[in-house]
Amino acid sequence: MKNVAAKALLVASSLFLLNGAAFAGQQDFTIVNKTGYPLKHIYVSENNNNSWDEDILGRDVLEDGEYFEVAFDKAEKTCKWDMKVVYDDGESAVWQGLNLCQITKLTLKWNKSTGVTSAKTE
Repeated sequence: MKNVAAKALLVASSLFLLNGAAFAGQQDFTIVNKTGYPLKHIYVSENNNNSWDEDILGRDVLEDGEYFEVAFDKAEKTCKWDMKVVYDDGESAVWQGLNLCQITKLTLKWNKSTGVTSAKTE
């Protein structure tokens, strides 16, 4: 698997894409793309926020088989977050109320039969 480098700082949600344990927050998690398709955008915002924060991928695309490590600021206390992914064709999937204090890995899969994207938590 490849690791897509994180180069964005999201001040609005206190979500940081940083390296190093000193900055690690309890909400840190890894997104694994096993959908069979590239993901163009990933948004993570506090639960029940009326708008999405910035795209955490920035200009990158998360190809099928790649993973992306998301790290929060150590001071961030919120556990419940919403996430939206957008495929390169514009289709999207949304999950609400993800308890990132209990999730270390989200593996995304697309079911060709149902047309639904699922997120397996670990």
